[in-house]
Amino acid sequence: MMSCMVPVAAAPVKAPVSLKAAPAAARLPAVSNRTIKKTSCMQVWQPTNNKYFETLSFLPPLSDEAIAKQVDYITRNGWTPCLEFSEAENAYVKDVFTTRLCGVASNYADNRYWTFYKLPMFGCSDSSQVLTEIANCVKSFPDAYIRLVAFDQVRQVQCAGFLVHRPESATDFCSPAERSV
Repeated sequence: MMSCMVPVAAAPVKAPVSLKAAPAAARLPAVSNRTIKKTSCMQVWQPTNNKYFETLSFLPPLSDEAIAKQVDYITRNGWTPCLEFSEAENAYVKDVFTTRLCGVASNYADNRYWTFYKLPMFGCSDSSQVLTEIANCVKSFPDAYIRLVAFDQVRQVQCAGFLVHRPESATDFCSPAERSV
């Protein structure tokens, strides 16, 4: 009885028409670095003392003029600028203070709230007002990280956020030349 059964491996297998290889003319060229020179230009990210806060934090500290341009963009879009600050030990996500709802920590979903400096600047239309408040915040909290965030009151979301002050004692920032190995 066993002799009349055909083993499965012996049966020929036909590939469906949709799985057949495309003609050589229709194939895309393989992705390649082509030369070792391009491979040598690639760098590895430095994982220690290389922390960032939101947008623009990979740049060197912003000048007042650069911050003013960002504030002008924020106010032109009808968003509300707001200053927040945090002590260095609480500025980054830590397991001690964090309840993760999923595998990653991002923005406000990770219990990493910063403290408002005064109230949001509703109706602000002049970047010099914001620069004055930044200077006052730095004077009040020189050892804190300070960031400017922008809220869209129509959509009820944060639209922008970037660091405007890093404390002098901070050792967590690498210059652009030291970021890769």
